[in-house]
Amino acid sequence: MRILITNDDGISAPGLMTLSAIAEELAGPDGEVWTVAPAFEQSGVGHCISYTHPMMVDQRGPRLYAAEGSPADCVLVAIHDVLKDSPPDLVLSGVNRGNNSAENTLYSGTIGGAMEAALQGYPALALSQYYGPANRDLADPFEAAARHGAEVVRRVLAHTPKEKGGYSLFYNVNFPPVAAADVRGIRLATQGRRPGVVFAAEPHLSPSGRRFLWIKGGNQQVGTAAGSDAAVNLDGYISVTPMRADLTAHDMMDRLSDINT
Repeated sequence: MRILITNDDGISAPGLMTLSAIAEELAGPDGEVWTVAPAFEQSGVGHCISYTHPMMVDQRGPRLYAAEGSPADCVLVAIHDVLKDSPPDLVLSGVNRGNNSAENTLYSGTIGGAMEAALQGYPALALSQYYGPANRDLADPFEAAARHGAEVVRRVLAHTPKEKGGYSLFYNVNFPPVAAADVRGIRLATQGRRPGVVFAAEPHLSPSGRRFLWIKGGNQQVGTAAGSDAAVNLDGYISVTPMRADLTAHDMMDRLSDINT
């Protein structure tokens, strides 16, 4: 198996090292793992692509490339340049430092990389490690993802149906904020919404007296509705959420049918 990995935390991020080990286990001794990751951190860029300017791509080692762009850019670089003559069988994005459950999904560059792979027609999963009091001070806060990641990917791929046409499936996987030994299992989950939790802009003054704004996230220990991603994560389970790049509110199509003329 030939696997492409990317992330949004940057090519030097520890989560990418965790993902590389997961990919190596999945690929096996006869497989290949290729890395095309952002040269610098790209957290929060979503599905952004560098549409209006070129980017530099630097080979850092065997099967290892850094691109001055977003995770979605990295997938495009890999598929249409680095691996154009030998495309990947699977694309993995992550392991993100912090969860991409609930509303975080909409901002995540980790998700953006997996989404672009799906749009290009490749099986793809985004993997993220939830942080919390039970794991953030561990010697390896990614240990839940490291120990359970390969098994989750195998189970997802084994149960994914063959599809033709339309927007392809991709998956959002979030590992719970607990030690690896305390992971309770895997749960298929919907995308949730943390009540009252939003991003905000917070003003600060620099030492020189200039005013700057920092983007600030909300409380990540707030649960979501039962059966949705952050709820099962906070209960110690790995969440697996099947997704498509279709933003249509299908539940409203019949209810708004009187708009038609």
